[in-house]
Order: sequence, then structure tokens, then C-alpha cells
Amino acid sequence: MYSAEENYLTNILVEGEIVTEAQVEDAKGQRKGTESIIETLIRTGHAKESDVARCCAVNYGMEYVDLTHVTPAKEIVDMVKLEDARRYAMVPIGFDQNRLEIAISDPFDTDTIDSLNHVLGYDVDPRVSSHEQINDAIGRWYDEAIGGADADSDMVVISESSGSDSSSGETGANDAPVIKLVGQILKESFNAGASDIHIEPLEKSVRVRYRIDGVLHEVANHPRNLLSSIIARIKIMTGAMSIAEKRLPQDARIQLRLGDKDLDLRVSTIPTNHGESVVMRILDKSALNLGLAQLGFLSDDQATFEQLITLPDGILLVTGPTGSGKTTTLYACLNYINKPDRKIITVEDPVEYQMSGINQVMVKEDVGMTFAAALRSILRQAPNIIMIGEIRDLETASIAINASLTGHLVFSTLHTNDAPSAVARMADIGVKRFLIASAVRAIIAQRLIRKLCSECKTPGQLNDREIKALSLDAAQLNDSTIMTPNGCVKCRATGYKGRAGIFEIFEIDDEVRHMVNENLSTPQLRRQAREIGMRTMREDGIRKVLSGMTSASEVIHVTMSDVN
Repeated sequence: MYSAEENYLTNILVEGEIVTEAQVEDAKGQRKGTESIIETLIRTGHAKESDVARCCAVNYGMEYVDLTHVTPAKEIVDMVKLEDARRYAMVPIGFDQNRLEIAISDPFDTDTIDSLNHVLGYDVDPRVSSHEQINDAIGRWYDEAIGGADADSDMVVISESSGSDSSSGETGANDAPVIKLVGQILKESFNAGASDIHIEPLEKSVRVRYRIDGVLHEVANHPRNLLSSIIARIKIMTGAMSIAEKRLPQDARIQLRLGDKDLDLRVSTIPTNHGESVVMRILDKSALNLGLAQLGFLSDDQATFEQLITLPDGILLVTGPTGSGKTTTLYACLNYINKPDRKIITVEDPVEYQMSGINQVMVKEDVGMTFAAALRSILRQAPNIIMIGEIRDLETASIAINASLTGHLVFSTLHTNDAPSAVARMADIGVKRFLIASAVRAIIAQRLIRKLCSECKTPGQLNDREIKALSLDAAQLNDSTIMTPNGCVKCRATGYKGRAGIFEIFEIDDEVRHMVNENLSTPQLRRQAREIGMRTMREDGIRKVLSGMTSASEVIHVTMSDVN
């Protein structure tokens, strides 16, 4: 089945004598997957991309531009951000009387042309060029933004295979343009401060998005026919994935040296209805050097936290949903207490960062190395401190509690929404309440908030809705430094750059232990926690709003469920 648009385009190409009807019929028989008939004509050599673009331009009454002979001034290139150029597959080529002249590849996409008027802030005057030439122009004109023509010249792939996998029939995986494109994606994402990269197959394109400060940003759309080559290149870089297997999910990692930085990328692929989707999580080893203050602790909470993590025994739990920074907090704890006179062993699934001076054990359930099995063994290694990536079941929880009761300090995580709920969660797993009361020393719940960009934030005021939502009084507002986001080049016009934690620290005292033993409810535990001084995450966030670290809207959004 072919859409009306495809039939219209092929008729244009036949009338323009770019292809014959016989070639169109031949291309229909060679069409692959969701490939458009035009893409098939170009792939099979029946048509050149530049000739297709030229013919479409003439039919639509627009000017065709050969970008190989165009070099706009830098100030014109700077009028369009790199991510917009990639997202909309367009480049600026001139500016005249408040009209920005741009080159696009699809003159029939009037919706995109209309959107560009709003996105770019100018009336656009579109011309037509081929997608190939537009991609090449982006690479040349935005040279500085993407790290130069040799974007991967200072990037070394430590884990890359020797290339034996490339014989599986996949084409393009080792082509220089594909290698360069993947290198640019990796380098640009790191320079942008992304935490992960999403490469997603759509019906007619390949979308690239970066998650920056917890928010996804679309940065590029590539031709659909590049998907298999991009995926194959990434799989080869892992040295462990099969490029022939497209029906099952795969997981691996890539080790990179980018300049003087060592990076680990956790790579995950999964088949979707339009092809394989890839997510690469960027693990920057410089995060290991984070101090407690850099996590977002204010001075009083930091002092409490430092006291807790230097206790001789007991369990310290860090709770929160996936992506709330629990693992980063645990690594910062280990970094703080890692001394030559202490033996520290971790059990993780997987080992995200390799830390010097710490014995790290990776869970491998397929060979029987579960959390519980690993814990039973490492207790015979006589550690002082144990970190368990996550308490998932009764066996793991029981061993962790026994370890804490026999003189070990144990760090671990749980998935709960707040600190007092961790008690009920442990009980649900099957741990007896008297053991919870005896072993757990403190529970820290956390979320991540975006910090205001230090380059462009400006003094401001809270509106009535924000004041009411945060329950602020005049005295708090008078003694505050309220700042508001604006947006600049450094923060990609978002007004925010970097993230910090907001915390609630629930210390377990004798009264709380008694309440846990008596099987009192989570709301009752929460009220007691408040009475002995626990601040909620929203209250901690309010302090960071009043200090100018973040905005009221950010705290309200992140702590929507915390209204007490």
C-alpha cells in the first residue's frame, strides 16, 4: 500500500524524467520495511537524491539550492541552533529584510515550514536542497559546535571489537560517515551534559534525543535508511552485541576515553514496530568525586548526614523512585568514607562506576550470583562496610540485617516515595518489625531538582499561586534571595543547568523503634518523624528556592505528592 503523497511524488519524478514507470515498479518490489518509495528509488540507484530534490522544487515553484557552493556568514549560521537545524533538517543560507532564507529537503511539509516561523522567530523564506547536502552542510557549518570535522579524533573506544561481527551482512556499519555521525552524537551529548542518549526509529526518520537535567530534548532527525548502519556501528563499539540479532533485546556497555575523560556507556537495544531502539546511559566517572555539598545538602543536613555515614554499624537506606539519584548518593558516601583502614565491598547490578580502593561485585543471576549469594560470600571477606545496590527480597534483606547486627555498616536503596514508607516496604518484603527497629539507623528519601543556570538567573519574585502552594509567610520572603530562570546559550535556553537533591532525613530514635515494634502505621511514623525534626522534601526544596538555588515551579512540580 502506498500513500497518496508517495503516488504524487512518483508521478512528479516520472513526469520530470527523473525515473521511469518501470523503475518505480521495480523499486516497489525492492522496498524494505517502512522505507518510502522515494528512499527505495534512491537506495537502488534509480534516482539521485539531488535530482529528486530539484524536481520537487520545480514542481512546487521553489528555488533549488546546491549547498556545495554556499557558505553563509557565521552570524547567519548562528541564527539557527544546531539542535533546530538537525531536528527540522534545515540550514540557514541568508538573511534579507527580516526574512531568514533556509534550505529544506521536503517542500511538501508545510506544517514544518509554518512551525519554523515560530521556532526561529523570523519569517522564513524556504529553498529546497537534498537531505544529503543539508546534513553535510550542518557538519561543515556547525563545525565548532560538534567538535570539528574530526569529531571523534580525540575519542578512543576502549571496548570496540575487532570488526568480526561486521561480516554478518550488515552494510554501512564501518563506513566513515556513519562512524563520524555516531562519534558526533556521543561527543555532543557529553558536551551538552546529557545523562542518556535515545536513538529511536520512527516511521520515516530516526530521532535522536538527549536527556539533560532529567528532561528529554530532541536534537536531530536523520534519514530512515541510516537506522541499520547507526545501530550496527553502536553494537560493534560494544564489542559484545550481535548485529545479526534484531528480534531480542540486548545489553552491553561501551568504554570511551574522550580527551582526558573516561566514560562508560550502558547500551540497551529493544525491537520496536519500526526497528531497533537504542538507549545509551552516560556514566561520567568524574561524578565519583562529588562531595556531599555538591549533592545538594545544605550545611545542617550535611552535618547530620556525615554523622550517619560514619556510624560503626546499622543500615542506612536511601529511598526514591528510579532516576532520583540514589546510586549517586551512595557512591558519594563511599567516596567520603573510603579510607585505607576500612574494607568496603559492594554488591551491584550492574557495577555502574569502578571505584579505586573498593571491592565491587557484580550480580550475575544467570550463573547463580544473586544479591543473596554474593552477600553470603562477602561476609566471609570480613568487610567493615557493605553497599547493596538494592534490597529486593526477603533473603537479601535478612542477610543485610544480620550483617548490620554483627558490626557492619550497610548502605542500600529501596523504591519508596518517602522515608517513613520504607518501614512498611521492608515489612511487606517479609522482614520482622523488631529486626527493622533494631537494624535501621536512618532513612533518607530524595528527589532531583534542576538548578537555575548561574549565568542567566536574575532576581525575581514569587507569584501568589507559588506563595500559596509553598505556604510561605512574609518573614520567609523578606529574608530570601528569590531568583528566576531566563535562558542563555550555556543552559540551552532552558534557564536551568545541573541538578541537585532535595532530601528528607528520618533518624530512627528509641521512640520510633518502639512505634515500629508496635506496628504503627506509616502516617503515625511520619508525624513522629516531623516531631523529632524531620523536614519533608518540599520543605527542603523551599529552603533551596529561598536561597536562589532553584525556582518555585520546579519544587512544586517535583514534590507534587508532598503536601504535608
